[in-house]
Amino acid sequence: MENIQKISQITKNNILKKYSEEYIKFIKEKNDRNKSASKNIYLIIMNNSENLEENIIQDLNEKYFKIKDCLSRCGNIVLECKKEETKNILFSFFNLKKFLE
Repeated sequence: MENIQKISQITKNNILKKYSEEYIKFIKEKNDRNKSASKNIYLIIMNNSENLEENIIQDLNEKYFKIKDCLSRCGNIVLECKKEETKNILFSFFNLKKFLE
């Protein structure tokens, strides 16, 4: 249980942190009821990386459209740049001195 507490404190994943805290609470209650605290209990969480990647892509797309919509509502003209245009914009932003010379 100490290992789970350490991982829970270190992790930035809120879902894992929530499950860990609930699991620790459950085990403590179970130990109090059964009066047993010397057993090792392990928690295995299945993680499907394909689903995780799809969720991240979907989340980014949703945020992109929300930002685009908000900017348009405020009277801004929103244009989608091609990859080469994006590279040039970022290059000019990060290398301002070279770009101005």
